[in-house]
Amino acid sequence: MNTRESQLKAFDRLLTIMDELRDQCPWDKKQTMETLRHLTIEETYELGDAILDNDLDEVKKELGDVLLHIVFYAKIGSETNDFDIADVANSICDKLINRHPHIYGDVKVNNEEDVKRNWEELKLKEGKKSVLEGVPKSLPAVVKANRIQDKVAGVGFDWEKPQQVFEKVKEELAELQEEVNLGNKDRVEAEFGDVLFSMINYARFLKINPENALERTNKKFIKRFQYLEEKSKEKNKSLRDMTLAEMDIYWEEAKKI
Repeated sequence: MNTRESQLKAFDRLLTIMDELRDQCPWDKKQTMETLRHLTIEETYELGDAILDNDLDEVKKELGDVLLHIVFYAKIGSETNDFDIADVANSICDKLINRHPHIYGDVKVNNEEDVKRNWEELKLKEGKKSVLEGVPKSLPAVVKANRIQDKVAGVGFDWEKPQQVFEKVKEELAELQEEVNLGNKDRVEAEFGDVLFSMINYARFLKINPENALERTNKKFIKRFQYLEEKSKEKNKSLRDMTLAEMDIYWEEAKKI
Protein backbone atom coordinates (compact mmCIF):
# COMPACT_ATOMS: atom_id res chain seq x y z
CA MET A 1 0.00 0.00 0.00
CA ASN A 2 1.01 3.61 -0.47
CA THR A 3 2.69 5.57 2.31
CA ARG A 4 1.05 8.67 3.82
CA GLU A 5 3.59 10.74 1.89
CA SER A 6 2.64 9.16 -1.45
CA GLN A 7 -1.06 9.52 -0.63
CA LEU A 8 -0.64 13.24 0.01
CA LYS A 9 1.42 13.55 -3.16
CA ALA A 10 -1.35 11.88 -5.19
CA PHE A 11 -3.95 14.23 -3.71
CA ASP A 12 -1.76 17.23 -4.49
CA ARG A 13 -1.48 15.93 -8.08
CA LEU A 14 -5.27 15.83 -8.33
CA LEU A 15 -5.57 19.40 -7.03
CA THR A 16 -3.00 20.56 -9.60
CA ILE A 17 -4.83 18.82 -12.44
CA MET A 18 -8.12 20.37 -11.27
CA ASP A 19 -6.53 23.83 -11.37
CA GLU A 20 -5.27 23.20 -14.90
CA LEU A 21 -8.59 21.86 -16.17
CA ARG A 22 -10.55 24.73 -14.69
CA ASP A 23 -8.15 27.18 -16.33
CA GLN A 24 -7.71 25.53 -19.74
CA CYS A 25 -10.55 23.10 -20.58
CA PRO A 26 -13.65 24.69 -22.22
CA TRP A 27 -16.01 22.14 -20.62
CA ASP A 28 -14.52 22.36 -17.13
CA LYS A 29 -14.52 26.15 -17.27
CA LYS A 30 -18.29 26.24 -17.83
CA GLN A 31 -19.29 24.00 -14.94
CA THR A 32 -21.12 25.28 -11.86
CA MET A 33 -22.27 23.53 -8.71
CA GLU A 34 -25.73 23.26 -10.25
CA THR A 35 -24.50 21.65 -13.50
CA LEU A 36 -22.35 19.17 -11.56
CA ARG A 37 -25.11 18.17 -9.15
CA HIS A 38 -26.87 15.55 -11.29
CA LEU A 39 -23.52 14.15 -12.42
CA THR A 40 -22.44 13.75 -8.80
CA ILE A 41 -25.63 11.86 -8.00
CA GLU A 42 -25.03 9.60 -11.01
CA GLU A 43 -21.44 8.91 -9.94
CA THR A 44 -22.61 8.06 -6.43
CA TYR A 45 -25.06 5.50 -7.79
CA GLU A 46 -22.34 4.01 -9.98
CA LEU A 47 -20.18 3.65 -6.88
CA GLY A 48 -23.10 1.98 -5.14
CA ASP A 49 -23.46 -0.50 -8.02
CA ALA A 50 -19.76 -1.38 -7.87
CA ILE A 51 -19.99 -1.97 -4.11
CA LEU A 52 -23.01 -4.27 -4.50
CA ASP A 53 -21.20 -6.15 -7.28
CA ASN A 54 -18.17 -6.48 -5.00
CA ASP A 55 -16.03 -5.26 -7.91
CA LEU A 56 -13.19 -3.67 -5.96
CA ASP A 57 -11.34 -2.45 -9.04
CA GLU A 58 -14.49 -0.65 -10.15
CA VAL A 59 -15.01 0.67 -6.60
CA LYS A 60 -11.55 2.22 -6.80
CA LYS A 61 -12.37 3.92 -10.12
CA GLU A 62 -15.77 5.17 -8.96
CA LEU A 63 -14.29 6.53 -5.74
CA GLY A 64 -11.91 8.49 -7.94
CA ASP A 65 -14.86 9.96 -9.84
CA VAL A 66 -16.59 10.96 -6.61
CA LEU A 67 -13.35 12.45 -5.25
CA LEU A 68 -12.96 14.47 -8.45
CA HIS A 69 -16.40 15.97 -7.87
CA ILE A 70 -15.52 16.92 -4.29
CA VAL A 71 -12.36 18.63 -5.50
CA PHE A 72 -14.33 20.31 -8.31
CA TYR A 73 -16.89 21.80 -5.89
CA ALA A 74 -14.08 23.01 -3.62
CA LYS A 75 -12.34 24.63 -6.60
CA ILE A 76 -15.53 26.49 -7.53
CA GLY A 77 -15.95 27.56 -3.93
CA SER A 78 -12.40 28.92 -3.84
CA GLU A 79 -13.05 31.07 -6.92
CA THR A 80 -15.72 33.01 -5.02
CA ASN A 81 -13.64 33.03 -1.82
CA ASP A 82 -16.34 31.10 0.03
CA PHE A 83 -14.28 27.98 0.85
CA ASP A 84 -11.54 25.76 -0.53
CA ILE A 85 -10.51 22.12 -0.13
CA ALA A 86 -8.70 22.86 3.15
CA ASP A 87 -11.89 24.36 4.58
CA VAL A 88 -13.81 21.29 3.45
CA ALA A 89 -11.31 18.91 5.08
CA ASN A 90 -11.02 20.94 8.28
CA SER A 91 -14.81 21.20 8.54
CA ILE A 92 -15.27 17.43 8.53
CA CYS A 93 -12.29 16.96 10.86
CA ASP A 94 -13.79 19.39 13.37
CA LYS A 95 -17.18 17.68 13.11
CA LEU A 96 -15.69 14.21 13.63
CA ILE A 97 -13.78 15.36 16.72
CA ASN A 98 -16.85 17.10 18.19
CA ARG A 99 -19.11 14.14 17.46
CA HIS A 100 -16.72 11.58 19.00
CA PRO A 101 -16.26 12.78 22.59
CA HIS A 102 -15.69 9.12 23.58
CA ILE A 103 -12.46 9.29 21.54
CA TYR A 104 -11.43 12.93 21.88
CA GLY A 105 -13.04 13.68 25.24
CA ASP A 106 -13.99 11.99 28.50
CA VAL A 107 -17.39 10.56 27.52
CA LYS A 108 -17.80 6.81 28.09
CA VAL A 109 -19.77 4.55 25.74
CA ASN A 110 -20.61 0.86 25.97
CA ASN A 111 -21.60 0.05 22.42
CA GLU A 112 -22.51 1.27 18.93
CA GLU A 113 -25.99 2.32 20.04
CA ASP A 114 -24.53 4.68 22.64
CA VAL A 115 -22.38 6.27 19.93
CA LYS A 116 -25.38 6.82 17.62
CA ARG A 117 -27.47 8.25 20.45
CA ASN A 118 -24.70 10.68 21.43
CA TRP A 119 -24.29 11.67 17.77
CA GLU A 120 -27.94 12.74 17.45
CA GLU A 121 -27.96 14.53 20.81
CA LEU A 122 -24.80 16.45 19.89
CA LYS A 123 -26.40 17.57 16.62
CA LEU A 124 -29.32 19.04 18.54
CA LYS A 125 -26.89 20.89 20.83
CA GLU A 126 -25.22 22.31 17.70
CA GLY A 127 -28.44 24.16 16.90
CA LYS A 128 -30.49 21.71 14.82
CA LYS A 129 -34.19 22.01 15.64
CA SER A 130 -35.01 18.41 14.72
CA VAL A 131 -33.11 15.13 14.51
CA LEU A 132 -34.69 14.77 11.07
CA GLU A 133 -33.20 18.01 9.75
CA GLY A 134 -30.24 16.18 8.27
CA VAL A 135 -32.34 13.87 6.06
CA PRO A 136 -32.05 15.22 2.49
CA LYS A 137 -35.42 15.92 0.88
CA SER A 138 -34.28 14.53 -2.47
CA LEU A 139 -33.28 11.10 -1.17
CA PRO A 140 -35.03 8.15 -2.83
CA ALA A 141 -38.01 7.12 -0.71
CA VAL A 142 -36.60 3.78 0.50
CA VAL A 143 -33.31 5.34 1.56
CA LYS A 144 -35.11 8.28 3.15
CA ALA A 145 -37.40 6.01 5.19
CA ASN A 146 -34.40 4.05 6.43
CA ARG A 147 -32.57 7.23 7.45
CA ILE A 148 -35.66 8.65 9.19
CA GLN A 149 -36.10 5.50 11.25
CA ASP A 150 -32.40 5.29 12.06
CA LYS A 151 -32.32 8.89 13.26
CA VAL A 152 -35.39 8.75 15.51
CA ALA A 153 -34.11 5.48 16.97
CA GLY A 154 -30.95 7.38 17.89
CA VAL A 155 -32.93 9.44 20.41
CA GLY A 156 -34.88 6.48 21.80
CA PHE A 157 -38.03 6.54 19.62
CA ASP A 158 -37.98 2.89 18.69
CA TRP A 159 -39.41 -0.58 19.23
CA GLU A 160 -37.71 -2.85 21.74
CA LYS A 161 -37.79 -6.18 19.89
CA PRO A 162 -37.88 -7.35 16.23
CA GLN A 163 -41.03 -9.36 16.92
CA GLN A 164 -42.90 -6.15 17.80
CA VAL A 165 -41.95 -4.70 14.43
CA PHE A 166 -43.01 -7.87 12.62
CA GLU A 167 -46.38 -7.69 14.33
CA LYS A 168 -46.66 -4.12 13.05
CA VAL A 169 -45.89 -5.35 9.53
CA LYS A 170 -48.72 -7.89 9.77
CA GLU A 171 -51.07 -5.21 11.14
CA GLU A 172 -50.26 -2.89 8.23
CA LEU A 173 -50.73 -5.70 5.72
CA ALA A 174 -54.18 -6.42 7.15
CA GLU A 175 -55.11 -2.73 6.90
CA LEU A 176 -53.87 -2.66 3.29
CA GLN A 177 -55.98 -5.69 2.37
CA GLU A 178 -59.02 -4.09 3.99
CA GLU A 179 -58.63 -0.95 1.84
CA VAL A 180 -58.02 -3.08 -1.28
CA ASN A 181 -61.33 -4.83 -0.61
CA LEU A 182 -63.06 -1.45 -0.23
CA GLY A 183 -61.53 -0.23 -3.49
CA ASN A 184 -60.47 3.26 -2.38
CA LYS A 185 -57.31 3.87 -4.43
CA ASP A 186 -56.09 6.81 -2.35
CA ARG A 187 -56.42 4.81 0.86
CA VAL A 188 -54.80 1.79 -0.76
CA GLU A 189 -51.78 3.91 -1.70
CA ALA A 190 -51.57 5.30 1.85
CA GLU A 191 -51.73 1.85 3.43
CA PHE A 192 -49.27 0.45 0.90
CA GLY A 193 -46.83 3.17 1.98
CA ASP A 194 -47.35 2.15 5.61
CA VAL A 195 -46.53 -1.46 4.71
CA LEU A 196 -43.31 -0.44 2.98
CA PHE A 197 -42.34 1.84 5.87
CA SER A 198 -42.90 -0.93 8.42
CA MET A 199 -40.98 -3.45 6.27
CA ILE A 200 -38.05 -1.04 6.03
CA ASN A 201 -38.17 -0.68 9.81
CA TYR A 202 -38.18 -4.48 10.19
CA ALA A 203 -35.13 -4.68 7.93
CA ARG A 204 -33.32 -2.31 10.29
CA PHE A 205 -34.04 -4.63 13.21
CA LEU A 206 -32.75 -7.56 11.19
CA LYS A 207 -29.55 -5.57 10.47
CA ILE A 208 -30.37 -5.55 6.75
CA ASN A 209 -30.08 -2.53 4.49
CA PRO A 210 -33.42 -2.46 2.63
CA GLU A 211 -31.99 -0.60 -0.38
CA ASN A 212 -29.26 -3.21 -0.79
CA ALA A 213 -31.74 -6.03 -0.32
CA LEU A 214 -34.10 -4.66 -2.97
CA GLU A 215 -31.29 -3.96 -5.42
CA ARG A 216 -30.02 -7.50 -4.90
CA THR A 217 -33.46 -8.79 -5.89
CA ASN A 218 -33.53 -6.40 -8.88
CA LYS A 219 -30.23 -7.80 -10.14
CA LYS A 220 -31.42 -11.37 -9.58
CA PHE A 221 -34.65 -10.73 -11.49
CA ILE A 222 -32.81 -9.05 -14.40
CA LYS A 223 -30.40 -11.98 -14.68
CA ARG A 224 -33.19 -14.54 -14.72
CA PHE A 225 -35.37 -12.60 -17.14
CA GLN A 226 -32.47 -12.11 -19.55
CA TYR A 227 -31.86 -15.87 -19.42
CA LEU A 228 -35.51 -16.34 -20.36
CA GLU A 229 -35.07 -13.92 -23.28
CA GLU A 230 -31.99 -15.79 -24.52
CA LYS A 231 -33.78 -19.13 -24.41
CA SER A 232 -36.77 -17.76 -26.32
CA LYS A 233 -34.42 -16.50 -29.05
CA GLU A 234 -32.78 -19.93 -29.26
CA LYS A 235 -36.24 -21.37 -29.92
CA ASN A 236 -36.96 -18.59 -32.44
CA LYS A 237 -39.98 -17.61 -30.39
CA SER A 238 -41.17 -14.28 -29.09
CA LEU A 239 -41.91 -14.06 -25.40
CA ARG A 240 -45.37 -12.84 -26.36
CA ASP A 241 -45.97 -16.13 -28.16
CA MET A 242 -44.88 -18.30 -25.22
CA THR A 243 -47.28 -19.54 -22.58
CA LEU A 244 -46.62 -18.82 -18.93
CA ALA A 245 -45.99 -22.55 -18.45
CA GLU A 246 -43.25 -22.47 -21.12
CA MET A 247 -41.67 -19.38 -19.62
CA ASP A 248 -41.79 -20.91 -16.15
CA ILE A 249 -39.62 -23.82 -17.31
CA TYR A 250 -36.80 -21.47 -18.29
CA TRP A 251 -37.37 -19.36 -15.20
CA GLU A 252 -36.80 -22.40 -13.00
CA GLU A 253 -33.65 -23.20 -15.01
CA ALA A 254 -32.40 -19.66 -14.45
CA LYS A 255 -32.86 -20.02 -10.69
CA LYS A 256 -30.40 -22.92 -10.69
CA ILE A 257 -27.64 -20.95 -12.40
